[in-house]
Amino acid sequence: MALPVSASDAAQEPNGNNGGKDIVSTTENYVTAFYPIWFTHFQTQVLPVPANEFIGPEKISPVYQAVVAINDDTLYASTPIDVRGHEVVVDVPATSAGYSVLLLDAWGNVHPVGIPSKGANVPTPDTTYSLIGPGYTGPITGEVTVPLPMDQMILIFRVDKYSGGMNMTTEATTFRHDLAIDGVGTAVKPVAEFGAPVKTLADLLIRTAPIDFLTQLQTAVASDWTPALTQQEAKLSDDFDALFGDGMGLTASERQQFADGAKSAHDAIINNYLDNRGATNWTHFTNIGLWKKKVLDRASITEFCQYCNTKETAAYYHAFYDGSGAALTGSRPDGYVLTFPPGATPEASRFWSLTAYTPDAIQPIPNPIDKYLVASYTEGLQTNADGSISIYISRTQPDGVATANWLPVGDREFNLMLRVYGVVPKSNIAKDKYIPPAIMPR
Repeated sequence: MALPVSASDAAQEPNGNNGGKDIVSTTENYVTAFYPIWFTHFQTQVLPVPANEFIGPEKISPVYQAVVAINDDTLYASTPIDVRGHEVVVDVPATSAGYSVLLLDAWGNVHPVGIPSKGANVPTPDTTYSLIGPGYTGPITGEVTVPLPMDQMILIFRVDKYSGGMNMTTEATTFRHDLAIDGVGTAVKPVAEFGAPVKTLADLLIRTAPIDFLTQLQTAVASDWTPALTQQEAKLSDDFDALFGDGMGLTASERQQFADGAKSAHDAIINNYLDNRGATNWTHFTNIGLWKKKVLDRASITEFCQYCNTKETAAYYHAFYDGSGAALTGSRPDGYVLTFPPGATPEASRFWSLTAYTPDAIQPIPNPIDKYLVASYTEGLQTNADGSISIYISRTQPDGVATANWLPVGDREFNLMLRVYGVVPKSNIAKDKYIPPAIMPR
């Protein structure tokens, strides 16, 4: 396989130098390099999600599948931003709630944004921001001008439901409602409207209809929502198009080679993520949103943690295996326990949280009490006699364990994501030295 198997920077670069002769390797390179574009194109153009209009789900539940690895500890307001030929005015209301602001391009690269994030109980005035694209020379009506590096991007607000141990859901709800674009507040929609299984569909197409997936990926790469390609990316795209055409009229042998290339790339994307484990079997990437030439890492993160923040804002640790390396499964009658030693919970200026997900869509797991996480702010979270904190992960609530310390899962394989929002500068997490404890079978 020409591109994705090596962990070196060079091996992860988009490779447009194969002369368009090898169908399998060209397809491997093409899928690996452009995989995130299929996701963002599907979300912004196929569903479609309206541009320049904040939307968010009324709640988070297992129904939500529109973005990979959604979580229930913040309220969401997001939108594709399109500033071609005009400004977009974002009104950020004054609030006591804390929130973070994320600006991304269609690759999932994180860009600096002139709308600052804020902590809870930090007073800020109601402020209007004029978002403008490159070369815009028209009128500016907002109080603060925010130049964007490209005309079409994605803007996400995450509003903390809890801050400093206090329930701020009312304040967060009000803030999200009043957060507006061009005078129109956030549209809070039923969670069923976010039910399109994006990751599951990508996986299914590659496995069962790879030619259809490649045709869709071609369309996405050619979309005007896709940022201008580098010389290497353009060469790779041209090489693939020369071989694939419009996907029609291929011989049986050619179809099989394209299918083999797509599936091989998909295997590498998944394995790169699952194999990037530390000593206690947690997967952790330190280059989220800032991949540079590591296109395999970029594709892997899209598959498992799309629209995640850079490590300055949040750290993500993802576990599919217990401490011995066995796959996590709800079929274990006694489940598992994750214990943070005394004084060694993840250091966070906002909060940490632990969420359980299904293995396919990376969506919350249905459970009878609609509980999808345990967090530093969870009311009633109990500490052990020695000062440690144990979280119990199982199908049913263990005897003698407080509900606050129990994370329900189903009866099949699952995975866990530990989030740390508000990475403390110079902390072990900021220095990439933090290793979460192993998840232990009971």
